[in-house]
Amino acid sequence: MSCCAPGVEAGSNLIEDGASQISNEAIIAASADLGDGQRQVEFGVPDMYCAACIKSIEAELNGLEMVSSARVNMSTKRVKVIFSAQAGAAPMDLVAAIGRAGYRSFLLDVDEAGKDKSLSKLILALAVAGFAAMNIMLFSVSIWSGANESTRDLFHWISALIAVPTVFFSGQVFYKSAWGALRQGRLNMDVPISLAVLLALALSLYETINSGEHAYFDASVSLLFFLLIGRTLDHVMRERARSAVRSLASLAPKGAVQILANGQREFIKLNDVQVGMVLEVAAGERIPVDGRVIEGKSELDMSLVTGETVPELCAKGSAVLGGATNLSGALKIEVEKAAHQSFLARMIELMDAAEGSRAGFKRIADRAAEIYAPFVHLLALFTFIGWGLYNGDWYHATVTAIAVLIITCPCALALAVPIVHVVAAGRLFERGVMMKDGAALERLAQVTKIAFDKTGTLSLGTPIFHGQIFGDDSAIDRALQLAQLSRHPFSKAFARAFAGRAVAPLKDAEEMPGAGVEAHIDGQLWRWGRADFCDASYQGSDAAQSEVYLSCDGKMVAGFGFEDMLRPDAHAALADLKAGGYDLAIFSGDRKQVVASVAKALGVAEAHGALTPDQKVEAIAESGANEKILMVGDGINDAPALRAAHVSMAPSSAADVGRNAADFIFTHNRLTDVHFALEMSKRASRAVVQNFGLALCYNAVAIPLAVMGFATPLLAAIAMSSSSVIVTLNALRLRLGQQDGTKNLPAHSSHAPQMEPVAAE
Repeated sequence: MSCCAPGVEAGSNLIEDGASQISNEAIIAASADLGDGQRQVEFGVPDMYCAACIKSIEAELNGLEMVSSARVNMSTKRVKVIFSAQAGAAPMDLVAAIGRAGYRSFLLDVDEAGKDKSLSKLILALAVAGFAAMNIMLFSVSIWSGANESTRDLFHWISALIAVPTVFFSGQVFYKSAWGALRQGRLNMDVPISLAVLLALALSLYETINSGEHAYFDASVSLLFFLLIGRTLDHVMRERARSAVRSLASLAPKGAVQILANGQREFIKLNDVQVGMVLEVAAGERIPVDGRVIEGKSELDMSLVTGETVPELCAKGSAVLGGATNLSGALKIEVEKAAHQSFLARMIELMDAAEGSRAGFKRIADRAAEIYAPFVHLLALFTFIGWGLYNGDWYHATVTAIAVLIITCPCALALAVPIVHVVAAGRLFERGVMMKDGAALERLAQVTKIAFDKTGTLSLGTPIFHGQIFGDDSAIDRALQLAQLSRHPFSKAFARAFAGRAVAPLKDAEEMPGAGVEAHIDGQLWRWGRADFCDASYQGSDAAQSEVYLSCDGKMVAGFGFEDMLRPDAHAALADLKAGGYDLAIFSGDRKQVVASVAKALGVAEAHGALTPDQKVEAIAESGANEKILMVGDGINDAPALRAAHVSMAPSSAADVGRNAADFIFTHNRLTDVHFALEMSKRASRAVVQNFGLALCYNAVAIPLAVMGFATPLLAAIAMSSSSVIVTLNALRLRLGQQDGTKNLPAHSSHAPQMEPVAAE
């Protein structure tokens, strides 16, 4: 199917049963109801490559009366459309509009998890072109070495047998894109590429048929090979950017169990959940939508909201958020918000909006496309006409014009950015830093401020016993008896702290979800847990630490403190970053007292605690007005902030969604790697600028020589390939020598404390 025709792509990306056509009904089923007759739907458009694609698609869609807004996300190659679903509206017009712009499309569902098959096609085309180029070059070397006429003709015919199918197979991605642009009366970078390849092939066939001395099969195939390298690398980077929203969406359950008026249970799809319904959520299940508990008591894993691993108590009247995990008891929940308005849906929307805001980021090559393509065509045309009129030799004029097309092909320009990204990614990987988005490397070089999450990023995220706050030593034995029967993180930390202390085991104890453990011992009621659970009259303290208490018959007996641990290299890492001139801040969902304690310990002046995911995004937006922010976080609740920041990093210990949302992952869990990545990004940015300079210098020298007839198509291909080799070698310089400012960054700096405790919630 032509890439210019509206349609769908077969495979797991498709809605429903993978049919070959999209219907009005399928679009409505895949869209979300926004109310007031408005619906939102997303299409995948895999063939977008440049800024011109965005303009043409948005122009066609926004030209429809039924469309309220259309936004193209270049990074994920998606189009989000809000349209009117009033009577008489035909959603298929959306597909037709994308088709008129010259692009195929397919429906995206929130559960879409398959990868775009265009990547596997690109890799296959690249492999075929590389194999063919190597073989044709072997025959070309023999011809250059002075093979006689019969041998030369034989090698030309063998080269033709290899080149013709290769050019037509491997060049499809360029031909389809060029044809789609021409059909719409516009030019893109693929038009001169396609012309150069096909004309070089046609001229080579002409020469071969007529036993000519020169054929340029090696030029056309090598040209394709180098261009496919750049296109494939770009596609790989964009494909990686798609995983974050999919991972977050996967946290949403497929449906919910509704309790009907007659008491019966019925499973319904998530999108069918309506406000006012009563749902049942069993232990171990995720809360499907936002609501309020009307019956039951349990603990909730709220790491999605706060980033903290400590469970929170949930009882009748408690508000619950979609995406939180019910840990212990069964709950009945009254729905307060529909699925598309729930907390989890808002997080997905935040991430998607942040990702879409980067669609305006364009490489220099893309921004030059609208000028470069017409310039190349006009130059080749004037060269053809000029030489033809000058000496009347139209064959020579054709050869010279083809040489101009080949020598001006933007191969070095196309490789200038991705080859630097690949080399830098390899160097970062050796250090234990994975780069997921090539464009992020450029953004990282622009960073002026770094914001850290606390738990799991600056600290280890595991509570440890800090000490007894009050009470005598005998209380430890009783507390240990109760703690050994609990699965709570604080109870486990307490049991670990006194692992060598022998106490008599208890048999009849009960754990109260979100509250603590109680047991009747010698006619007395002993409790271990929260302050209000142990003694309703005791309010706890304002200390910057977590506290667990022991009581007997409702009166407080002892209190125990728990704290988190800073990463061993936290002081060293932040000291190096401050020395590098970066502003530092902490954005955390933990208690304000705890965050203030961590900031004081690390010497960070700006610290914000008790932030929800929305508030983290707002804080980044406020700071981002004047600063380029790098966000370093690890929790599920950090995902929108990681996306909203100018660039983001996460440790490998982060939640899946946090890792997918981040642009960089440091696998060795060394905070010093943040500084290393920043320095590498600056070197890579300089290499990109140098590559563009080399590409421009190449064009400044090569183009006049080609126009004056001093370059045959073969020499043009060699020159073009040489320019690609030059920018590649320049990129490889990133692997040479020590990185600037990183020689004093060992895995565990000597001036970092070994295991310094900080307060933890």
